[in-house]
Amino acid sequence: MRASIDLKELVRREAVTAGFDAVGFTTPDAIPQSAERLAAFIAAGHHGDMTWMETHADRRSHPNTLWPDARAVIILGYNYAPPTNPIATTVSADRAVISAYARGRDYHDIVKAGLKRVARALASASGAEVKVFVDTAPLMEKPLAEAAGIGWQGKHTNLVSRAHGSWLFLGAILTTADIVPDVAGANHCGSCRRCLDACPTNAFPAPYQLDARRCIAYLTIEHGGHIAEEFRRAIGNRVFGCDDCLAVCPWNSFAETARDIRLAAQVGTDNPPLRVLLALDDAAFRARFRGTPVKRTGRDRVVRNALIAAGNSGDATLLDCIVPLLNDASPLVRAMAVWAMIELADPATRADLTATHSDSEPDADVKLEWQRERHP
Repeated sequence: MRASIDLKELVRREAVTAGFDAVGFTTPDAIPQSAERLAAFIAAGHHGDMTWMETHADRRSHPNTLWPDARAVIILGYNYAPPTNPIATTVSADRAVISAYARGRDYHDIVKAGLKRVARALASASGAEVKVFVDTAPLMEKPLAEAAGIGWQGKHTNLVSRAHGSWLFLGAILTTADIVPDVAGANHCGSCRRCLDACPTNAFPAPYQLDARRCIAYLTIEHGGHIAEEFRRAIGNRVFGCDDCLAVCPWNSFAETARDIRLAAQVGTDNPPLRVLLALDDAAFRARFRGTPVKRTGRDRVVRNALIAAGNSGDATLLDCIVPLLNDASPLVRAMAVWAMIELADPATRADLTATHSDSEPDADVKLEWQRERHP
């Protein structure tokens, strides 16, 4: 290993060239408290049906469980700050709000390509081994980013940076190189609780704690089942994720709009009209969201969410898009089509549709929605 090379300076230089906006260095043993916090999170059931978090909890507890030979961890941040406040579109009831991070190209591809470039330069200069990770391996990036001095985990549990606010994608490089760690980030939240108060579904039982089962981002993206009625009003017109707790952070005032045009909103993801999403079959969905994070969630969940947004819109003209979905192949879609229809249709139309559809419905959850119409 070529010890005379300033590896930190080399990595910082390559990181800037690769498009990263923040870089920090830490060690695999820098987050000893994370295992206990993760265990408490899972024990409380706050992970919902993200069973992979429980399955891989032991591997998440320490980076060396992923790679025993790793001696240093490099955390890199990629700015994705949107040009306007994402909350603004939540008042446009006819449009579907898509989270800022998902409106452009899939960040996994962008960040991973940059990580590989930095990692190759480090390996070439030092002779050390390297491995890269982007949100797809059991690695606790946010605590590591805090340990590496990039920022701190705010009360909304996401990373906050003094320079970039709440808008950083994170990637990690593990290496066998010996690199002096940076000073851990200090918490600058103070008495502020805007992120906690902004949550539409009260998903934060306490500062620095998240109950994912109540989080709109979880409900609209990760949750594969029917969305409980108690959350539907609060979802509003959010069909993929939620930025509210991120968007209200005061530290965002220092963030500059993302420089990478690949992260800019595409035509298909720029908060499209609800009518457009309600009309999507699987092929049209795949074509519209190809290359974006939305695609992995699948057509049925996104249309399910769009139906909730339609039911919240107060726009009865959307019924011509909703009624055909009462016969959709997906019970997820059928159930929310019933709910949206009930919310928007006049009593006579509801009675006619109930008489036509409800008795032949085989799915128990969809039947429950029809029973709501019969016994409101």
